[in-house]
Amino acid sequence: MRMKQPLLALGALLSATTFNAHASLTSFTGTGNVGLVYSSVSNVTWTQDANLLSSLVTSLGYSNAINAIIAASPVIYDTPNYYDGSYNNYGSYSGQYSITANDFSPEGFTNWFGAQAFVGYLNSINYGGSSQWRLPTSNQIVGYNGTAGNELGQLFYSELGGTADSSIPDTSTFNNEQAYYAYWLGTEYAPVPYYAWFFRNNGYQNAPNKSYMFYAWAVSPGQVSAVPAPSAVWLFGTGLVGLLGLKRRGHAG
Repeated sequence: MRMKQPLLALGALLSATTFNAHASLTSFTGTGNVGLVYSSVSNVTWTQDANLLSSLVTSLGYSNAINAIIAASPVIYDTPNYYDGSYNNYGSYSGQYSITANDFSPEGFTNWFGAQAFVGYLNSINYGGSSQWRLPTSNQIVGYNGTAGNELGQLFYSELGGTADSSIPDTSTFNNEQAYYAYWLGTEYAPVPYYAWFFRNNGYQNAPNKSYMFYAWAVSPGQVSAVPAPSAVWLFGTGLVGLLGLKRRGHAG
């Protein structure tokens, strides 16, 4: 019975040290000491940085960041449409779009193809411990119809408490939320494949031209594995030492 009490205390300390819950959102640290947030509503993990592309440009420099993204995802495959090939090659309906620096801006804006390339880059570096990053899904309904089947809508309305025609609520769970613009969704507009869905930061959803420049916010299915904080690892180690000591004294007695 004496040995169970240190184990229970250790579990409580580890839980308090590793995670920080906000409503149905859980913030934690992934591989590489990067911030991640788990959504229990959508069962996905978000990057804690809501404008990670801009942060990447700031960290690596614009040319280095864009060249790394292009090297990781030089071609995006989609439903054949007149954007395939390049901006100036509308006659090539191959379903293959070649990524160039024109698909990005230093502020973190990108077209739909660049957004797809960006999440491809995150997968290539196993960002946060996941290689399954993608753009959020859309329920393909125009307007303020935001939750079922729409991961960014679920985040906005159900978890952050957003309301129709209001900006993303200020929250400490994420950083760099873009309050007055829009984020690309991964779903194409099926009737017109050179359109794709986006979620505006006032809760509105629509399907504009894939060449428009918006932001990209990546999600990964399920909960990405957390990395224990150094203090938690130390506590775990000292707890094991203490338990071994108790066990030895028990044998000695």
